[in-house]
Amino acid sequence: MTRQKLMAAAIEVLAEQGWAGATTSAIAERAGVSRGACQHHFPTRAELVAAAVEHVFQQQVEELVRRAKELPKNQRRIEPLLNLLADVFTGPLFRAATHLWVAAVTDEELKTQLLPLETHVGREVHRLTVELLGLDERDRDVRDTVRATLDLLRGLALANLLHDDSARRRKVLAHWAHVFEARLTPA
Repeated sequence: MTRQKLMAAAIEVLAEQGWAGATTSAIAERAGVSRGACQHHFPTRAELVAAAVEHVFQQQVEELVRRAKELPKNQRRIEPLLNLLADVFTGPLFRAATHLWVAAVTDEELKTQLLPLETHVGREVHRLTVELLGLDERDRDVRDTVRATLDLLRGLALANLLHDDSARRRKVLAHWAHVFEARLTPA
């Protein structure tokens, strides 16, 4: 229970205050535990935030899968699924991860913690997207189009960090859904 509280607090503090403000003291205070309890569970701040990102990511995957089950089962599911993915990319976890990526450029300990996690998350999001769209990963066009889609979503999420860009994002995703359908629908 204490670990989960700490991980949730770490994401909240990171999303609000960035890496510099996400001290173990600030995270422990947000979680309602002592700094010693925090360090008992996570000896370093880098370990805590890496665990928090992975934990929240797994929760988001479960939520995404649950919400995707409510989508139509036909070709018209691409645009709604892209919008679901965009919701994940514009949420607090992405905001927190952005702070971490920037901080990791100059913090070797953090970079060491994040690189394997980033690889795992990237692969899992790719795999999940392919699965939710009912595509065949062995097809090179599928792999390339899904990669381009995930890169597009990341870029749109970055644009959303400074101001609410949701209206523009919906238009871009509607257009991309048509491109995606045209690219991957057999002639």
